[in-house]
Amino acid sequence: MGRKDKGNILEIMKNDFKSAFSNPIVTIILIAIIILPSLYALLNIYACWDPYGNTGDVEFAVANLDNGTSLDNQTINVGNELVKDLKNNTKFKWTFVTEDELRDGVYKGDYYAGIVIPKNLSKNIVSITTDDPQQAKLEYVVNVKANPVAAKLTNTAANTVYTELNAKIVEFINLAAYGKLGELQEGLASGAEQLSGGGVQLQSGAAQVSSGAGQVQDGASQVQDGSKQIKDGSNTIKEKSSEIDKGKETIKENSELIKEKSSELEKGSEEIQSSVDPSLIPDGPVKEYAEGNAKVADGSGQLAEGSSKLADGSVQLAEGSSKISNGSAFLASKSGELADGSVQLAEGSVSLAAGAEMLSNAAAQALFTASAALFSSADALSGITGINETLLGDYFFSPVKLETNEIFSVPDYGSSVSPFYIALSMWVGALITCVMIEPKSSMGTKYSPFEMYTGKLLIYIVMSILQACVTLLGAYILGIHVDNYPLFYFSAILVSVVFMIIIYSVISAVGTVGKGIAVLLLVLQISGTGGIYPIEIMGEFFRYIYPHMPMTYAIALLRESQLGVVWSNYFPALIILLAIGIVFVVVSVIVKDKADKPSKYFEDRLEDSGLF
Repeated sequence: MGRKDKGNILEIMKNDFKSAFSNPIVTIILIAIIILPSLYALLNIYACWDPYGNTGDVEFAVANLDNGTSLDNQTINVGNELVKDLKNNTKFKWTFVTEDELRDGVYKGDYYAGIVIPKNLSKNIVSITTDDPQQAKLEYVVNVKANPVAAKLTNTAANTVYTELNAKIVEFINLAAYGKLGELQEGLASGAEQLSGGGVQLQSGAAQVSSGAGQVQDGASQVQDGSKQIKDGSNTIKEKSSEIDKGKETIKENSELIKEKSSELEKGSEEIQSSVDPSLIPDGPVKEYAEGNAKVADGSGQLAEGSSKLADGSVQLAEGSSKISNGSAFLASKSGELADGSVQLAEGSVSLAAGAEMLSNAAAQALFTASAALFSSADALSGITGINETLLGDYFFSPVKLETNEIFSVPDYGSSVSPFYIALSMWVGALITCVMIEPKSSMGTKYSPFEMYTGKLLIYIVMSILQACVTLLGAYILGIHVDNYPLFYFSAILVSVVFMIIIYSVISAVGTVGKGIAVLLLVLQISGTGGIYPIEIMGEFFRYIYPHMPMTYAIALLRESQLGVVWSNYFPALIILLAIGIVFVVVSVIVKDKADKPSKYFEDRLEDSGLF
């Protein structure tokens, strides 16, 4: 670049600054151009400074129809408790109305949304304690048409009611379970006492069994002695029974002999009686002898008849004695067997008594062990069931506490969105500046396209710096959070200058077409740079253009310097933004040199139309 080129460039710059103060109207316009972009950023930041903290004026209708119910002789009305809690909640403007008023108000847009608490809410909640639990339901009525953001906000309100209700249900269920634990604790304690009492009784019974076992053992010895005596007596009876059988045979033989002799005697007696008739014998000694002989014969007959009968009785007696002897022998045999069984029974009783004693002791020990375990469990449960129910309710309301650890904490939402709105305002400021102070074509002048481009660039850079300074002053007054002021100011001014260079270069190179390009880039960068919404939730097209947009890196520089710098994020964004600016300068200079004349022709034709 020669001396002439430098002189022409300086001349252009001098003329621009001279023109800026040659007319008050021009000066006022320039001041307006400087201030206007800052208003765009600051007003948007202020408007959304704390949007979720101002929902207290958003009306949310609630219609409570809950009839309540009873449980354990206590009246429960969850709907009334929910309304009471909401009255103490300042997140929204809760308006309590009838069901008809709610539905009509939401339909007309008087309320953005509302919740209807049904009649059976409490009844369904309490049903959890029965065999037929019913799900509790709420009806959320929302007018989506009224306002898209309001609909999202009222979703938050509905979730608030939903969370409150679920918390109460969980609290109710857990307290009910807690009550059951109390009953279980009492049951365990009672069962432990009963087991302990049973153990004592078993121990006492074991002692009695042990004593009885001793008696049975003593009796077993006596039974053994008696069994031996019975066996000895049985053997004696058997021996005597044999002798009786032999005597029975002898008696039978002698009985037959006696019967024969008695028969002979009876015949002799009959002969004597038939040969002597005392009536034919005269009185005297012979008659007396004859009568004596008759009496003797008669007595002998009686004597023979008695002997015969005696013989028969002796046989019967012998046979009875034999039967008695045989029965006695049989009885003696069975008595011996009974004696042996008695011995075995006695020995078994001793073993049974010993086993019963061991079983009783083991069972008693098991009962004492179980009782101790139950007492331990009851004590453990008593530690739980003894907790204050109010404290327990608070615990069940929020059993897990989420501790938030904010990295690069920001005190307000406005500060969080400041990097996006500041960067956006600087792009808008550069666009307004380049539209209002239109870059000139070199055609019809003594200047070359390069000289015109370079000479006019300074006024735009100065305007961008002033715009950035006004915006930073407003941000300071507004009170946005800044972690590193020097770095933030440097980054903001740099972003403003780079944006101005980009837009100036495009418009300077291709004129009105460049304005369209700058506007198109503005539109794309609003959604395609992740300034407000994460780029991951945007459409595929915006995710594609995200790394190619200059505002992506401008927002990164402002965010890092304002909210907490991470140098590994800051330096790459700085390098890429500068590189984009340089590329636009180089390309624009090349394009301007070739397209300056066609661009001038294009501008003239638009002006000739009378519309532009």
